[in-house]
Amino acid sequence: MARVDRRRRFWNEPTLGWWERMYIFEIVRGLSVTGGVFMRNLWRWMTGRKGALTTYYPEERRADFARFNRGKHVLTQRPDGSPQCVACNMCATICPARCIEIEAAFDPADAAHPRSPARFEIDYSRCIFCGMCVEACPEDAIRMVQDVPDLPSTDRSRMWLDMDELLNWRPQRDVAKPYPPKPGASARGAR
Repeated sequence: MARVDRRRRFWNEPTLGWWERMYIFEIVRGLSVTGGVFMRNLWRWMTGRKGALTTYYPEERRADFARFNRGKHVLTQRPDGSPQCVACNMCATICPARCIEIEAAFDPADAAHPRSPARFEIDYSRCIFCGMCVEACPEDAIRMVQDVPDLPSTDRSRMWLDMDELLNWRPQRDVAKPYPPKPGASARGAR
């Protein structure tokens, strides 16, 4: 019985010559490129010149770091420390990776902002750092800063950032938006 090749054939399918089919030559060529770069950087290091650029991350920052690089998400705070988010779900709706989860809470005592997030979580194992959540937010409640501390992890449960970490990691406030104080906040501040 003849063997049927079910793999699809293309009109521009490359054909390997005998040189490419002997993979040992390609492996030697790849190792020569890698070894050449290694030896060049080693020679520069031994002669006191700058070789490969190595940045020791928390202490140093790369000079060629993009100015508008998107890193870790932070939630901005109101003057009383509550999140500026009104739980409109615009960021979760526009997110192409579907990694933002928001659960809304209702506070009828706060006339200015009756809705706020009871739960705001971002799954960094799925986030693609596109910045669309920042652009979609009508309240400027979510921002992205350049630093990404401790992002790589082997445990997926550690890659979920909750509202406490998003608010308190590097607290930011929007001074351009004056918010009315919550009822009862002035009485607490007077004591």
